[in-house]
Amino acid sequence: MSASAIESETPDAPAPVSDSQTFRRAFKDLRDGLNQRELWLSLGWQDIKQRYRRSVIGPFWITIATGVQAGAMGLLYSALLNIPLKEFLPYVTVGLIVWNLISASILEGSEVFIANEGLIKQLPSALSVHVYRLVWRQVLFFAHNFAIYIVLLFAFSIWQNMSWTALAAIPAFVLIVANTLWVSIVFGIFSTRYRDIAPILGSLTLLLFVLTPIMWTTQALKDQGGQAMERVRLAELNPLYHYLEIIRAPLIGADQQAYHWYIVIAFTVVGWAVAILALRKYRARVPYWV
Repeated sequence: MSASAIESETPDAPAPVSDSQTFRRAFKDLRDGLNQRELWLSLGWQDIKQRYRRSVIGPFWITIATGVQAGAMGLLYSALLNIPLKEFLPYVTVGLIVWNLISASILEGSEVFIANEGLIKQLPSALSVHVYRLVWRQVLFFAHNFAIYIVLLFAFSIWQNMSWTALAAIPAFVLIVANTLWVSIVFGIFSTRYRDIAPILGSLTLLLFVLTPIMWTTQALKDQGGQAMERVRLAELNPLYHYLEIIRAPLIGADQQAYHWYIVIAFTVVGWAVAILALRKYRARVPYWV
């Protein structure tokens, strides 16, 4: 029997299956990136030092800029909405501090891989390292801005209205950070493939800032009654409103509503499911797209 005949009778060997697009590799990337914490902790801190190099005040320019913005907005809109400054300024300040964290995860997250093109192509590390670096940098910014809230806590006697439920701000912050991670992963991957997404997100984020109760309150609309109640329902369709409320309410001593938590948790679960799917399917392609 000829060799060709023997080969024809031999069943074809199964082709090796690549695991580059498996859930195992997606979770491994997240785990490996977390284990490389010394790298992204150092890089995130260096980002801040580099931005404020040769500055006398340094990173506290972040605090000053946020404080001036919150003060100007609080003074203006408390007069326009006829809300006491003692009540409205903490509301605006906490909302603005949290908003800066959320908006940065959207805007900078959409360019997280594009901005790290050199490192992605030259440094053998997990893709998630760059996401952890971005989120860590934004957490440091949040910490600097949080000093403004500490001042208001005593200047406006907010602590007198607070109870043990204020501790809910801790899991709320953890939940928001968990969301900034999946947002950066999802938007980062798809913005790397489709470069038009980043400018679209920039315009959308500006629109959401206006539509989110930061400079205005839903309670002011409720007090008007009538058609204003319909506007309150429209505001609650904005998911970012619920993200703000789970952390702002306990920090300013306001009443907390459980449905805000349910909505945020639901978005967190769905968002991470999308992020895992995106990592599974497109993680290996990102180095070729940047």
